[in-house]
Amino acid sequence: MIKMDALRSLYISLDFEEPQTYIQSGNVVFKARERNLALVQKRIQSAIQQRFGCCPEVMVRSVADLRAVIARNPFAKRPDVAPNKLLVFFLAAEAAKEAGAELGKMAIAPEELHLAKRELYIYFPNGVGKSKLPWSRIDKALKTAGTGRNWNSVEKLLQIAERMESAA
Repeated sequence: MIKMDALRSLYISLDFEEPQTYIQSGNVVFKARERNLALVQKRIQSAIQQRFGCCPEVMVRSVADLRAVIARNPFAKRPDVAPNKLLVFFLAAEAAKEAGAELGKMAIAPEELHLAKRELYIYFPNGVGKSKLPWSRIDKALKTAGTGRNWNSVEKLLQIAERMESAA
């Protein structure tokens, strides 16, 4: 586990501006002059490996990307979906073309999965802790790495990013 103050220091050393972490989650909101997110992602991943000796998958999203994630929420109009039971699984790359069909074949009730671009939205009506979701089958279908954040965290990260953007 990387401490958030050490992670912020790493981002500063990479010349990213105003890095802010959100809880002990590995999430960092920052400003970058580089607009090619793939290059930013590789720089961060390489620096983490060099400094901390581990190589976690790094997912980078712009403010516009986060807005789109929220706008695409397939559960937005359902009042029965509690934000703490909704997870967005951010993918390192677009899922395999056949991923949607493969996910659709899985018997996963009561969970509901919706694949959209580089995110997988998962609703856990009984909570994540009681889920019997077959993660290994899901990973195999997606054919890309990912990391999950609950809906409250996604909204908070967007708020931080928008505040930073408006201060520019």
